[in-house]
Amino acid sequence: MIAEIIIDSKAKKLNRKFDYQIPKNLEDLVDVGSRVLVPFGNFKTLEQGYIIKIKPNSEYEVKEIAGLEENLSEDKINLARMMARKYFCNVSECIKLMITPGMRSKSKEARITDKTINFVYFNQPYEEIEKNKLKGEKQKKLIEFLKQNEGVTIPEIEKIAEISRATVNSLVKKGILKIVNQKIERNPLVHKKVHNNQKLPLNEEQKEAFQKVEQAIEQNRFEEFLLYGITGSGKTEVYLQLIEKTLQKNKSSIVLVPEISLTPQMLDRFIGRFGKEEIAVLHSKLSLGERHDEWERIKAGNAKIVIGARSAIFAPCEDLGLIIIDEEHDSSYKSEATPKYSAKEVANYLAKEKNIPLVLGSATPDLGTFYRASHQACTLLKLTKRANHSHLPKVEIVDLKYELAAGNKSMISHLLYQEMEKNRKEKKQTILFLNRRGYSTFIMCRDCGHTLKCPNCNISLTYHISQNLLKCHYCGHTEKPVTICPVCKSSKIRYFGTGTQKLEQEIHKLFPEASTIRMDIDTITKKNSHEEILRKFKEENIDILIGTQMVVKGHHFPKVTLVGVIAADGSLNQDDYRANERTFQILTQVAGRAGRENLPGKVIIQTYNPTSFPIQYAKTQDYDKFYQTEIELRKQLKYPPFYDIILIGFSGEMEKEIQNISHYMFEILKQNLQKYDINVFQPMPAPIDKIQNKIRWRIIAKGKVTPDVTIILNKCLQNVYAKNVKHTQISIDINPNNMM
Repeated sequence: MIAEIIIDSKAKKLNRKFDYQIPKNLEDLVDVGSRVLVPFGNFKTLEQGYIIKIKPNSEYEVKEIAGLEENLSEDKINLARMMARKYFCNVSECIKLMITPGMRSKSKEARITDKTINFVYFNQPYEEIEKNKLKGEKQKKLIEFLKQNEGVTIPEIEKIAEISRATVNSLVKKGILKIVNQKIERNPLVHKKVHNNQKLPLNEEQKEAFQKVEQAIEQNRFEEFLLYGITGSGKTEVYLQLIEKTLQKNKSSIVLVPEISLTPQMLDRFIGRFGKEEIAVLHSKLSLGERHDEWERIKAGNAKIVIGARSAIFAPCEDLGLIIIDEEHDSSYKSEATPKYSAKEVANYLAKEKNIPLVLGSATPDLGTFYRASHQACTLLKLTKRANHSHLPKVEIVDLKYELAAGNKSMISHLLYQEMEKNRKEKKQTILFLNRRGYSTFIMCRDCGHTLKCPNCNISLTYHISQNLLKCHYCGHTEKPVTICPVCKSSKIRYFGTGTQKLEQEIHKLFPEASTIRMDIDTITKKNSHEEILRKFKEENIDILIGTQMVVKGHHFPKVTLVGVIAADGSLNQDDYRANERTFQILTQVAGRAGRENLPGKVIIQTYNPTSFPIQYAKTQDYDKFYQTEIELRKQLKYPPFYDIILIGFSGEMEKEIQNISHYMFEILKQNLQKYDINVFQPMPAPIDKIQNKIRWRIIAKGKVTPDVTIILNKCLQNVYAKNVKHTQISIDINPNNMM
């Protein structure tokens, strides 16, 4: 038998099939989807490949497959093929997302394997042990200890019984004890305390939403739902009851949440309802070993509920019955690395293939999703009331221009200061939101205007006061701060802009008696530090939590009655067609953290643009009016969802080659896409024209991306790579998150 194999390689021209003989000893073991090792190229090394077809013969003289690595289902291979076409990449790059974590290395030594530990057992029944063979008190003490605690580890014996390893070894030599090597699971939830939470009665809106999805579950029918509910309206309770329904049918559920929303609170609710054994978690903060074991538990059917970030959509669930995507508007569901896939699109494909419902939930839906729901492309379910009868917080806007005119140069307005002081005296909690980390966002010479930039990336360095370092947030480069300008030798070096570190310092000056805690990417470097900060804030009654967008996602703090948005203009002034949408979403989400129970909440938004419509509609938390205004703007400007934006990126170290290739690509795109009414713009350097020492150019095109256009884009890409491109990487991204 002959296997058609795609080689695991980044080279685009290798996105083609090669024939290999299946050895007799592997005929019953390999199938479509098998990951195998094959001799390739000069045959000195083995390459990984994936079987995509099996046939009786080949027209070529072929080599044999050298070994079998892992089996994937044919469904996964079909998914990978669809993704390769849709996201303009190799099939092998897509298949990698579906392989057991820790098993992707070519070197067997580098792979993650099952974790095993030595346990100590009796080698014969306790009653049959000849007591005269025991020498000394330590050996007798060990036997008595094991009588009560058989199956402990040697470190446990050393710690609890205070008996040395040598004593254990001597009794093993005598045949009285034996050491058994057993597999243990690296379970990230093992130390979680289970606090049972009862099923809550659903209000009328929740009940109606639940029943509509339940019907699709019962009928094994694909239907896409948008669960559009204001913050605190009880979307999670609807999810929990839908998952319970799916479990009753002995089927699995996948729940996707944004990476930074994998909060202890959310996991606690799921664990409290279903128990730790039913749940597997998959996200980047887990060790590779933990992800490996969770994947294996899912594959074996031992965990029926998968909760995870974007890549958890590829979890090997055998009987998938439901997919839920919470905070569906979040940009983290779109990958910025190859393959540049959308987890929402992959989820839609899987739900259709398996005839199951897909539920997208948000208080501030993605404009494209809401547009589709408005045109009956998916079913709209609305939750307009807070589940526990609490009221939405009162929102006030502070015009920072007036603060400045009144002589207040502080980051905290007079109104926010008064409310924070009042909150502190009343023993209530405050959250301050600033979506910039570090101390100062750029350093400039006041004499010549020189700005300190990263040597690898054409981007300003950010000052981090806690480490006294300048850092690049793109490549991680660090250097010591300067006191003399490297260009004009002036000593007038000044620090501009503000980040969370500077805000924290200012809060210490304004409220010396208040306890504070900060949560941003710099404070959650250690494992579980995210969880620890949130626990401290809640349980130790810390007065003020300062943070970036991590603090706004899905947290429920009963004592938080005040939320301050320090600078609402940060996201508003971005060079991106979604700037209005992102500003409205983040302000609405952050406002939703205040007054979630019986205490009234207040939100203060500080801005230089108080009349801006995203800020005005965030004040009233009126998504519908925001949507109507923004969708009209998008229509006039020919932006998604009416048109697609195609971004073709070129990066490498050889600028001349990049320029030549980008201009060649421009010509063939213009020629091939003309009849599809797609406007292709001239190649230009990207706004950030160098990252990690790689020069960046781009072509932007606007139009509707149909299946025919996708085929043409793939052909154009193959055409360019056939030109012997050596040093330039090319990527195509449809409606990218990052336009920089």
